Amino acid sequence: MPKPNAIEVSGITKKFGEITAVNDVSFTVAAGEFFGFLGPNGAGKTTLIRILTTLLKPSAGKAVVAGLDVTKTPDNVRQRIGVVPQAMTSDLDLTGYENMDIYGRFYGIPKREREERTGFLLDIVGLTNRARDLVATYSGGMRRRLEIARVLVHKPEILFLDEPTIGLDPQSRRVVWGFIEKFREEDSLTIMLSTHYMEEAEDLCDRVAIIDAGKIIALDSPENLKAQIPGNDIIFLSLSDTSKAGEIQSAIEKIPFVHKAQMHEDMLRVYVDNGAQNLPRLIEGVKAAGGTVGSASIHRQSLEDVFIHYTGKSIREEEVRKVSFLIGAGVPQRLGR
Repeated sequence: MPKPNAIEVSGITKKFGEITAVNDVSFTVAAGEFFGFLGPNGAGKTTLIRILTTLLKPSAGKAVVAGLDVTKTPDNVRQRIGVVPQAMTSDLDLTGYENMDIYGRFYGIPKREREERTGFLLDIVGLTNRARDLVATYSGGMRRRLEIARVLVHKPEILFLDEPTIGLDPQSRRVVWGFIEKFREEDSLTIMLSTHYMEEAEDLCDRVAIIDAGKIIALDSPENLKAQIPGNDIIFLSLSDTSKAGEIQSAIEKIPFVHKAQMHEDMLRVYVDNGAQNLPRLIEGVKAAGGTVGSASIHRQSLEDVFIHYTGKSIREEEVRKVSFLIGAGVPQRLGR
């Protein structure tokens, strides 16, 4: 008999005054699934997670987490979930072990079980040797590993990760990815991740919902999402003179192996089959249309290409926002709440 869904969202909308942060969003997450929300900053990812973790009430719609309505039984929902928010929340004036221990006490875990679980989790994230050091002495990557371990002390059914690697260097990010995967295997967790890192969504998630301006614009496995874009390669062409870009675009779209061509910023993106084989013919096509190629590069399609395909824009890594500890992410700060 199949397990019930871990998360069910139906028509969720959240408004802050005249601002609609989440707009009629619906989806389900199966038990044990690694589900991702991919989108730029301000797309509504954090607002949605704050609703699912009972920190915000929706303006409309219904959300059920671990079989419980998030607005009717928020306390019961909190007992069954773990949440790693964008902002670091570990206490700098306590040791890593003390941070873990206090968290376990909040959930009423008996001392012996709490000690065993804390030791086990600190070992997995590689912090056993630093457990008695103040968190103030930890690097950013170490703090993030501690915070992921901390929310698993009470063995939650569902783990919410809101931009868990934001601000980390690429090496630390991959270390955190490894730990997340390991915890999933150890505890059969259902995980919901929000991120604007393409690789993070592509490498970790079973399914990805691409969100922009508060609405889901595509939802499927990373491979199926990429398969929705015509052509298996994208060729980037830098034109020496962009004044004829429109004419060149129209001309090369008539070439049989070309599925689509579009100007994106100062580059011509051409969706093709067998890019390496057909690149010379494509350059000849540009020349025949009166253009000159300054440079060319080929790459396989990614989730960013999916995003561009649906929105016409790219997801840019923006400067990390400073989040008020009291206001928190997901609430427009100019509204003052």
